Amino acid sequence: MKRIFTAFMAFFTIAATAQEYKNQGKFEQLDYMLRSPNVYRTASGAPGHMYWQQKADYKIDVTLDEGKNQIIGSETITYTNNSPDQLTYLWVQLDQNMRAKNSMTYDVSETSVPDRASEGQIDRMMGYPDYDGGHKIQKLVDADGNDMQYTINNTMMRIDLDEPLKAGEEISFSIDWYYNINDRARMGGRGGFDHFEEDDNTVYTITQWFPRMAVYNDFEGWQNKQFIGSGEFALPFGDYEVNITVPEDHIVASTGELQNADAVLTADQLERWEKSKTADDPVLIVTKKEAEKAEKSKAKGTKTWTYHAENVRDFAFGSSRKFIWDAMGVDIEGKTVMAMSYYPKEAWGLWDKYSTRVVAHTLEVYSRMTIPYPYPVAISVEAANGMEYPMICFNYGRPAPDGTYSARTKYGMIGVIIHEVGHNFFPMIVNSDERQWTWMDEGLNSFVQFVAEQEWEPNYPSRRGPAGNIVSYMKGDKDNIRPIMTNSENIIQFGNNAYGKPATALNILRETVMGRDLFDKAFKTFSERWAFKHPTPTDFFRTMEDASAVDLDWFWRGWFYSVDHVDIAIKDVEWYKLDSKNPDVENKIKKERAEEESYHVTPDKNKEEGIKTVVEKHPELKDFYNSYDPFEVDSDDRKAYKSFRASLSPKEEELLDGGYNFYEVKYENKGGLVMPIIVEVTYKDGSKETLKYPAEIWRKRENTATKVIISQKEIVQFQVDPKRETADVDEENNYWPPRSIPNKFELYQRRNSTPRGQSPADNEMSRNK
Repeated sequence: MKRIFTAFMAFFTIAATAQEYKNQGKFEQLDYMLRSPNVYRTASGAPGHMYWQQKADYKIDVTLDEGKNQIIGSETITYTNNSPDQLTYLWVQLDQNMRAKNSMTYDVSETSVPDRASEGQIDRMMGYPDYDGGHKIQKLVDADGNDMQYTINNTMMRIDLDEPLKAGEEISFSIDWYYNINDRARMGGRGGFDHFEEDDNTVYTITQWFPRMAVYNDFEGWQNKQFIGSGEFALPFGDYEVNITVPEDHIVASTGELQNADAVLTADQLERWEKSKTADDPVLIVTKKEAEKAEKSKAKGTKTWTYHAENVRDFAFGSSRKFIWDAMGVDIEGKTVMAMSYYPKEAWGLWDKYSTRVVAHTLEVYSRMTIPYPYPVAISVEAANGMEYPMICFNYGRPAPDGTYSARTKYGMIGVIIHEVGHNFFPMIVNSDERQWTWMDEGLNSFVQFVAEQEWEPNYPSRRGPAGNIVSYMKGDKDNIRPIMTNSENIIQFGNNAYGKPATALNILRETVMGRDLFDKAFKTFSERWAFKHPTPTDFFRTMEDASAVDLDWFWRGWFYSVDHVDIAIKDVEWYKLDSKNPDVENKIKKERAEEESYHVTPDKNKEEGIKTVVEKHPELKDFYNSYDPFEVDSDDRKAYKSFRASLSPKEEELLDGGYNFYEVKYENKGGLVMPIIVEVTYKDGSKETLKYPAEIWRKRENTATKVIISQKEIVQFQVDPKRETADVDEENNYWPPRSIPNKFELYQRRNSTPRGQSPADNEMSRNK
């Protein structure tokens, strides 16, 4: 609706109702929700001048018994108390106990009986009664060989000390143990074994396999929350010396650097290894032909592979005679890092082409976004799952038997390799507490994964990161949504909460709220500050603000502490024009407006029916008012206008004659989550312009905001969030004039329908072969 206004050169004000003034504190500071700064963690988000952390060094001898599917180990831990406290006991994590027969994991997992259940489903409900899982502690002694007192509470073991461990002191103790490796295909899990029936061989992924020191830190003391299954592993840094004894025809992929390559590799393999360090493309260290030959018979002897790793928080390895192994050197700021892949022949056709190149690409992108990759190797192992450890990760992605694969398989494989290799940075280097805040490793990592995916190829089909991909979750039933700041074991919809929503939030922060320059500097600063340390969410929030001078408390509060969603609607648009005061122009407009407003249908109906009024029948009844036109312009009107024009300054005259259109746009925050308002206007001539207002536009009234757009061109369309930057859940209310977006429904076919239990194949490569 176009309206003329006469308040020339006046300020615009917004009349607000009492409801509009309702403030829910969305722009209040987070101070009371964050940890108080101290000498260990500063108000800027940086480590304080008295920051400390513990150190745990390991010497481990481990044997993989392929016949029994068993791991047997002996380790010596040297624990250094760098805290200012004296410790009377130590806590050690026994994560394999999650699979023990008396594990609380089975008791706290909800179960229900479906209408139709498979053997595997019933097996899970029963808790795998035929499997004897968990760490079997055989011996625990001090450095002098004396028995130490210990108590096992589910996945945690307390070691009671005869004398307190004082600040600055260290203690060494040794543990002998074993456990039965789980069948990952049957039971799931991060580690285990994957057996190939066709050639009677096995791929082992050995993870969470040894008793590991828990974290003791400045803000919570011992991290002794039980491992139920979701919350991962808070661990201290240390150095590792590990001897891995396996069947002599196995190839071992491991955390750390191989110390005895000449003892475990053939001369040809050693030569290829040296060549790979300077190669532009991956070089096969163990060829497909060699792996296939090894599959055909099982050696009876054993071989020991020795690995060393410095300043890591965990250690994992994979072992199999099925492994093909390729490698290439990657230049990371002048340092050569070996990108490597291990995979069975079943993955050939995808892994030989992509895996190691994806590893290299991941190292380059993450090193730019965070810190230069500090370790000597980065390994991707095909193991039909996805899990990460320092320098090594396990990923999925096998083509069909005919060598073809679907786009879903290809991009899923590339995405999971980027993701799991990326975990080297979060949380293996920037070492957050995964047991408490899953988003600090999964969410931060999923965000940088998105950056790396988009730099892999144009329009990469990223699963997480684009704002539009999180909409269905954000607008879902609030009873089934938890804030991002929820403990790992209490999360509902784990993937969306811990991966998708934080990754999307950070992408929006980078692309829409802060801009790349400010965000990238702040994100890199956080990574540099907390590399090889233990950050908390508070440290991240404060650093992002400290390094950018952007107050983001409203953003953390909305995206991380609430379950609000984004729904910004255009409530109304009023169109105004300046009153020119020219009677020859304005009176004509006023007359047309008055005639429009006074019109009603009865006179027209009377005329159609030939009804004459009394005055029409008797013209002598007409007087002055029958011919009077209140909008007729006379000389006095023109004289007044001329005087008005003479009083104007050149600037005022330019404004009056400029033909400006004033559009008063009223926005409504229907979702509760405050965000910048991005509006695209389409002009009558077809051109477009995007306007952006910071989120602070909502700071006085969190539910409504009004903004005037002034243009010499007429606007015919307004659209909020035209590029889907903010995860707005309702696009229908983003338009003015309103635009109806049709929903789709399918025509049901009674004949020739898809058989039950089948769906069209998604392997386009196979169909077009």
